[in-house]
Amino acid sequence: MHPNPTFHSQDHLKDIALVRDRGFGTLVINGDPVPNLAHVPILISEDGTEVLIHLVRANPIARALKVPLPARIAVSGPDGYISPDWYGVADQVPTWNYVAVQITGTLERLPQDEMRRVLDTQSAFYEARLAPKTPWTTDKMTPEVLEKMMRMIVPCRMAVADISATWKLGQNKDEAARLGAARALTAGIGTELDALSALMTEPPDL
Repeated sequence: MHPNPTFHSQDHLKDIALVRDRGFGTLVINGDPVPNLAHVPILISEDGTEVLIHLVRANPIARALKVPLPARIAVSGPDGYISPDWYGVADQVPTWNYVAVQITGTLERLPQDEMRRVLDTQSAFYEARLAPKTPWTTDKMTPEVLEKMMRMIVPCRMAVADISATWKLGQNKDEAARLGAARALTAGIGTELDALSALMTEPPDL
């Protein structure tokens, strides 16, 4: 997280909403000689107390979960390069504006017979956002094929201990400079630049 407290979120309902909207993150646990990472679909509960995940059985993190382990999940929002020229004031330096949430807690591997529940819970949440499409459900699969595929993945749960978030949107600049950068940003470098520009134009309360 960015060290400047100006960008730190205290409103974790907003952070949780971003994580639920993104639905995807980078899971990290300690490893030897380097940390183990997995890029995974995630579903955080509405109150932010738990995260449901499933991993391919062969994933090093899944293999490491013989006991519950400390873990962190990083979720990225919009981001973009900010040119100093866009502020319209002298003596500025380049930077990168972004939104990011980190979730820290204890990751455990659930019993394998929980796999169907985890898969159904995750897919129901994602499918509901595709309305008016008729939701896909595991009931649509041949039972034998579903059982075979579920043996290849394992259900996991993170008990959340902490949520920290950075909404770095130029709040440390005066309004005219921030708005100038927000306008120019949409033709710049990054991801979801229109969304980032909108956030910079009207930064949320932190």
